[in-house]
Amino acid sequence: MSNTANATASAATAAEHNSSEQEQALQAHFQPHVSVDEIEQVFHLKRAQPLLQVFTALFHGGFESVLVRLLVLRELANDTVSTAFSRADINTRLAYLLPESLETVLMRLRTNQLLAWDAQQGVYRVTPMARNVLSSIDSLLGLGQQEDDAGMSFLLSQVAGAQAVGGVTTEQLQHLLGRLTDLTEEFRDAIASGSEFQLRESQAKWHTACDWVEKGSEILRAITSDENADAATQRAAQAIGRAQSSLLNMQGMFSRALNQIERQRVHLGQSGLSTTDIKRWLLAHQDLASLAEDAIEQPVKPLFITPAEMIDVAETELLTERVATAVSGLPTGENAPLTVNEDQVMQRELDDWLARLSDFATLNNFPSIASESPKAIQAHEALLPASFAVASYRASMLPLLGDEGEASLQGATAELARLPLQFAPTDMMVQLEDMEVAAMTLANLSLDLNDNGKAAN
Repeated sequence: MSNTANATASAATAAEHNSSEQEQALQAHFQPHVSVDEIEQVFHLKRAQPLLQVFTALFHGGFESVLVRLLVLRELANDTVSTAFSRADINTRLAYLLPESLETVLMRLRTNQLLAWDAQQGVYRVTPMARNVLSSIDSLLGLGQQEDDAGMSFLLSQVAGAQAVGGVTTEQLQHLLGRLTDLTEEFRDAIASGSEFQLRESQAKWHTACDWVEKGSEILRAITSDENADAATQRAAQAIGRAQSSLLNMQGMFSRALNQIERQRVHLGQSGLSTTDIKRWLLAHQDLASLAEDAIEQPVKPLFITPAEMIDVAETELLTERVATAVSGLPTGENAPLTVNEDQVMQRELDDWLARLSDFATLNNFPSIASESPKAIQAHEALLPASFAVASYRASMLPLLGDEGEASLQGATAELARLPLQFAPTDMMVQLEDMEVAAMTLANLSLDLNDNGKAAN
């Protein structure tokens, strides 16, 4: 009895000694005047030490070792017919592995509580913790194969799953909020860069992010309306809502940046090609050096001859009578190439559109101005009647109304931006009885009566 007590005491002393060594090793990473027990995140991570050790057991070492461990654990966990495996069953199922490697993996999984050994029945069992770890890994692998350039699918799925079972945490919401903030900064940098290719790539990612934002709005509404949610969770959900609104409002910034690039596009003569087309064509070639093949002539290679041949050639050149044939007269004339300047057509269309909006701003004869509420009309009444191309061109100019940056410039678009008008788009569509345009986004065009009385004048 005394031997058993002594062994138990020795084991407790050894465990306490190991714990003390771990504390000292951890403290060595911090400033001398800082205690690790005073940091909240250290407390949470130390409390999760058993789970973190499971991940360490799986992912410690080279990629080949990690792959074999996950392979063995997934093969056993995917068997839904039997929950207990004898060593013979494991050898049969994993016969493609070497016995030494299989024995090493089983020992590691068993030591770290990923496999439980039933000594009475002589079988292995997959532990609940191992199934939870595999489920999280499989979720991440499955979502990683989807097309999600915004990188929000996994974070949003974690929030949705936690909300469904009533266990959403502030940390999960903060991860989602951090990703939304990263995307917003990335899109702003792309807009500030002025690069068309970077803008279009970011705009495609922005559309993907908006799809996930739409899916997550319902989850956030459920969190904010939950009376049992704590204050930290409510604040995190509200911050995510503000970040989503900021992300969605970047549509106008993308449109204005692309319109500015479109106005500054350089065309190569009358070929119809622009510098953007040339750059896109060059980017499609992985080896740009191959384009120079057969395009550059080889340098001149001198031919060495004997002195006698050189003398013969020199005598021939010296004795040859050369007749000077001076060219007199002017070359024949040619007709100048016929070109069509399309800029005048676009400028005339912009001037007409500017005059049309100016009439509305001064309350002159404009469609629906004679109605009971002449201070606001629907945007399609101002855009139509017109062809589809002209209506699209006019609609692309509407976001410039009230743009302070554009208004500070010179030109017709600057005059358009300085008009005392407000453009308010919505998410709805309106059906139209028009030969060219069947439907259009519902938007309002109103007078800005607070603009220092400009509308009244």
